[in-house]
Amino acid sequence: MSNDLEGKGALVSGASRGIGFAVAAELVGRGANVLITARKQDALDEAAEKLRALGGGKVVAVAGNSGDTEARAAQVATAVAEFGSLDVLVNNTGINPVYGSLMDADLDAVRKIFDVNVVAALGYVQEAYKAWMRDHGGAVVNLASVAGIRSTGVIGAYGASKAALIRLTEELAWQLGPTIRVNAVAPGVVKTKFADALYSADEEAAANAYPMKRLGAPEDVAGLVAFLVSDQAAWITGETVRVDGGLLATGGI
Repeated sequence: MSNDLEGKGALVSGASRGIGFAVAAELVGRGANVLITARKQDALDEAAEKLRALGGGKVVAVAGNSGDTEARAAQVATAVAEFGSLDVLVNNTGINPVYGSLMDADLDAVRKIFDVNVVAALGYVQEAYKAWMRDHGGAVVNLASVAGIRSTGVIGAYGASKAALIRLTEELAWQLGPTIRVNAVAPGVVKTKFADALYSADEEAAANAYPMKRLGAPEDVAGLVAFLVSDQAAWITGETVRVDGGLLATGGI
């Protein structure tokens, strides 16, 4: 694995499992020092031990709710204190408690989706900006979704939040350039516990909707994220890159 991120300080939210863990593993393997966050310290500690076993950069685990202002500030401050920098921010935390018709959706649950999926992401960027990136630059990647690009009919509130995150990505790229790059990735269905309800009933049927004839793996997303935060992507900002096995190319979702 390349060591193109050696010595960089990074924070990855929602990283105790799934895509967030895979992203953290990719960054650590490339030499970055990575602070991982999630709500439960026990799960984070277990994830951190696995990451340390990979070798590469330093790993720090700090629990906290991404929707909490003080928790975000503490996590960012710890990253800067531990690593001496915060060059990379990956906003991976997301929730989706609302399925089905939006006419039946609990509006408090919808508000929570936007608070965690959009407002918290902006909050992390604000903290990273104040603590390090304003004076030193950096790279941000937001985890969006193909549901933010095309309607699904079943996860509408989640999709609307990811559409907002995509627009937020573009706005931040414009406002924070030239020293801070901000991009997003939009995965299709990736085989994680988070997405289980979207494929577990009939994985073969779900996979057949994709030209690649399989669902995504967390590592498929992680490699793209690592590229986007590296110097190889030095002239890429404001983009949302699909990593969806060709799903949107079919015209469906």
